[in-house]
Amino acid sequence: MTEEPLDVAGLQRRLAEFAAARDWRQYHTPKNLASALSVEASELVEIFQWLTPEESSRVMADPGTAHRVLDEVADVLAYLLQLCDVLDVDPLAALAAKIDRNEQRFPPV
Repeated sequence: MTEEPLDVAGLQRRLAEFAAARDWRQYHTPKNLASALSVEASELVEIFQWLTPEESSRVMADPGTAHRVLDEVADVLAYLLQLCDVLDVDPLAALAAKIDRNEQRFPPV
């Protein structure tokens, strides 16, 4: 496996190639990807569900829990990037525009 630089377009390309090689693209509709994204986000939430705020701040100190967090973060990001690819949304541009709007809506105190 050749290492590509870590950038959004490169990761989206790898995800698309992975899905195409397994004939999964037929299932990667916006509805299915949004649903999968929600499920994976819920699995991330589940890790923190019964922790106190202090315990949640220390989850990465435990290697087993840290591994679970990293896997769920990766799953959430993967489905989000695939959804953006299918919908032809530039996720970085969408985020930048949202930050711009939030800066206008919520001025500093």
